[in-house]
Amino acid sequence: MTNLPPSAASLRGAVDLSSLVNPAPPVAAPTGKASSLVVEATDATFSSILELSNSVPVLVEFYGQGLAPSLGALVAEFGGRMVLATIDGTKNPQLVQAFQVSEVPTVAAVIGGRPLQLFVGLPEQEEIRGVLNQVLEVAKQQNITGTVPVDDADADADAAEPVEEPLPPHHQEAFDAISAGDFATAIAEYKLAITQNPRDALAVAGLAQVSLLARLEGTTADEIRAAAASAPDDVHAQLAVADLDISGGHVDDAFLRLLELFPSLDADGKTLVRTRMLEHFEVVGTDDPRVVAARRRLTALLY
Repeated sequence: MTNLPPSAASLRGAVDLSSLVNPAPPVAAPTGKASSLVVEATDATFSSILELSNSVPVLVEFYGQGLAPSLGALVAEFGGRMVLATIDGTKNPQLVQAFQVSEVPTVAAVIGGRPLQLFVGLPEQEEIRGVLNQVLEVAKQQNITGTVPVDDADADADAAEPVEEPLPPHHQEAFDAISAGDFATAIAEYKLAITQNPRDALAVAGLAQVSLLARLEGTTADEIRAAAASAPDDVHAQLAVADLDISGGHVDDAFLRLLELFPSLDADGKTLVRTRMLEHFEVVGTDDPRVVAARRRLTALLY
């Protein structure tokens, strides 16, 4: 069963790290086929997939339990207009949680840094081809129409890397820190970039995104949701579960939770919620229709 929305506006939101990262060179496919089009991704390296998805749509195939990735040959048929990221679902719990994987194989796509659920299991090849054509159509609506060169398995993997302008120094330092899991340093670098240029929109978005990652580090979804359920009036508990919802793509749930909580709070609590929602707006994308609607409602509550 596919779950492909008819337009880009229907894409389910998620943490968008596209302004934080540079694409990493793909490695050889587990199957040995179409190596320039297949990347083995992990919790630690997935930020590079998000960046690559700003150039071409990236399929994400979760495998495990004796299964092997199986979509490499189909992806190769599209001549470099999409890339496949394979993920061992038994070894990457953060990605399993983010994509809400309940069984393998599960296949999704990432377009412009945002996820798109496709199917669980493996339909017939003709049905999969039809789904992949729809993925390309959604990507086209997002103006994501790049290609990567198609090389033999023994070719230089760097050929699959789109040419990118170098990042500004503080952005590069932040990217390197994120790659190393050092969120505190990344936060500091983005703050320095903003100090030097308060109108640096990428730094503002990057700071919001990495701050979200830092707040969620070392926590579990069950702990966060249990704390929020047991303390519905605790602003910090509700902010934490809103962070979790944003990270998992439940954007409307996060916004609704905080907007409904807002009127009951004192001045300090309202400031906390307003500040966090502004960060969430940056994470989701300030032009996202859900952000526009939530910003309008938040403004009405303020005045």
